[in-house]
Amino acid sequence: MGEANLTVGKPMELGSGRCMSIQAMQALFELKENNQLCDATIILDDGSEIPVHRAILCACSAYFRALFTTTLHNKEKNQVHLPGVSSEMLQTLLVYVYLRKLDLDDDNVYSILIAADYLSILGALELCCKYLETILKPANSIGILTFARSHFCRDLAIICWTYIMKNFGQIAAQSSEILSLSLRELQEIINADNLNVKSEETVWEIILRWIDFSTEERKVHIVDLMKCIRLGLLDTQFFLERVKDHPYVTGCEASRPMIIETLKFLYDLEMITHSNSLSGSQFLLIWSPRDGEVVTPEIARPRVPHEILFAIGGWSGGSPTNFIETYDTRADRWVKVEEVDPTGPRAYHGTAVVGFNIYVIGGFDGMDYFNSCRCFDAVLKTWREIAPMHARRCYVSTAVLDDQIYAMGGYDGHHRQNTAEKYDYKTNQWSLIAPMNMQRSDASACTLNGKIYITGGFNGQECMHSAEVYDPELNQWSLIAPMRSRRSGVSCIAYHDQVYVIGGFNGISRMCSGEKYNPQNNVWTTIPDMYNPRSNFAIEVIDDMIFAIGGFNGVTTIYHVECFDEKTNEWYEATDMNIYRSALSACVIDGLPNVQDYIHKHRDRLMEEKRQKMIALENQRNMAGNVNNNNNNAQLNANLNPALPPAAQPAQVPPNPVPNPDPQPMDIDNHNEDNVDIQ
Repeated sequence: MGEANLTVGKPMELGSGRCMSIQAMQALFELKENNQLCDATIILDDGSEIPVHRAILCACSAYFRALFTTTLHNKEKNQVHLPGVSSEMLQTLLVYVYLRKLDLDDDNVYSILIAADYLSILGALELCCKYLETILKPANSIGILTFARSHFCRDLAIICWTYIMKNFGQIAAQSSEILSLSLRELQEIINADNLNVKSEETVWEIILRWIDFSTEERKVHIVDLMKCIRLGLLDTQFFLERVKDHPYVTGCEASRPMIIETLKFLYDLEMITHSNSLSGSQFLLIWSPRDGEVVTPEIARPRVPHEILFAIGGWSGGSPTNFIETYDTRADRWVKVEEVDPTGPRAYHGTAVVGFNIYVIGGFDGMDYFNSCRCFDAVLKTWREIAPMHARRCYVSTAVLDDQIYAMGGYDGHHRQNTAEKYDYKTNQWSLIAPMNMQRSDASACTLNGKIYITGGFNGQECMHSAEVYDPELNQWSLIAPMRSRRSGVSCIAYHDQVYVIGGFNGISRMCSGEKYNPQNNVWTTIPDMYNPRSNFAIEVIDDMIFAIGGFNGVTTIYHVECFDEKTNEWYEATDMNIYRSALSACVIDGLPNVQDYIHKHRDRLMEEKRQKMIALENQRNMAGNVNNNNNNAQLNANLNPALPPAAQPAQVPPNPVPNPDPQPMDIDNHNEDNVDIQ
């Protein structure tokens, strides 16, 4: 049982500058209990009579105010019949009216809300709604949404809807309430653009569960429900084996047009995916629409993501950058953000998220080592300065624990740091915490199970394989088992209750290997290698996958992105960023109210964008082929006719633009890519 109490240790506000004390409220309640100074009696259906003070009831209830102050009666109304309310329920509400206390639990909250709504006791109604918010879970969210809508609790209904959209995967697996929804109610949910499903297979499976609940009555609705699925986003094999040939589908003639449309789209998509094996004429034949542009059909338009990944700053094109882009996981597209930090660029910094605010910590701009910190409000899209750190920190490691931002280690232009500090956004203050056991620059940190882990780095002499953990309750750092490899410029992230450490520089080369740490047994184990070796890259978890973003591969700055899924234990390639960069930092914001500002806008043009990209690649291949053919012909003519001058060496046309290696500073002595030493 939980207690909702508005006035524990606080006075009840009655007006500006005035209040009623708890003692006064208690005194009035005792007067009512003793039937003293009462001026009205409430008569219930069971005949019981309850004395009350009319003024007290009128102050809390529009129902009683209308009842006691109406001019329709020819004499003063001091005895009223209250139908439909039990004696126990009225006593519960009177305790709230007099004392502002309401004992709520999962069993009584619904009946109390109904009675409070009936009697227009809005304070009690609000408390009931807040209680229902606190007990929202996958198993009961559908029922609470239905209840909130039926009683016109608009704010509660919005919160329930948002919860259902965000947690639909769990709801689909755990809720039995969803099986009792009407066709229209189920369609409303699964057709929503902001339904949070990693795969449309989840939607198909819940449709089958809903139909199986009452097969004969519901199987006729299969086509109506299939229209809510993005069929074109299903895995081809899944569609062929689990959807197209399902008895509910084959038994419904009306489903044939949808099946044919989906098969055609999946075939075209398969052809585009394997376009490297097509000749130029075959490719253009498939992707030359009559109206000049390929429109992405409704069955393949991605939903709206609930999480947005921000990639901020870094080193690009020979200098630091303040470039920001976001990643739309559903559309697999990077989107440029125009609202960059007006104070200038920074690289080798850290980022941290609290609420809808992104904090950019420390870093380097090519000249200065920063102790300054900036804050970007992702809702208002404004930047502001916050309190500076105690120390300058380039190559800083950052983490967030209990809404406190931790900054650890780094390089101040003279020394590698073992110091650490934390920031409280409520007071806008940094405070020092216990120093680490070792100096660490270019390390990486993350939060797991209420503790902070920091891994690898550079101490001025060597790349490190040590790691340590911070306990905030003890304000103490403790060494844990060392990693299997030395890693500087490394990235680490908490994922599925383990610490994953990926990539970095071992003193000889950039690495594509990774390992994970299990706090339960203090053991490191290897994970599969990335496709690309990289150091000084960004890392984040989004859509339950680890994303490795950008970085330096030992030769050049890269813009490649790949993701790791523990379920399959494999890495997958994702869409490249818009610019090459290393020394960037990434963070994820969940539940942005203005998420539309940060996602790919033209979701109906995704296939056209893919087509244009493939045409550009095909043109590059053709240009490279023409250059080679011209060179071969000239060489052949020269061989046949020695009098002709030798053919000139043609300019090489790469299939993709290759950037110049960035002159980015690495925190490794004598190992800078451009021989620039910032130390």
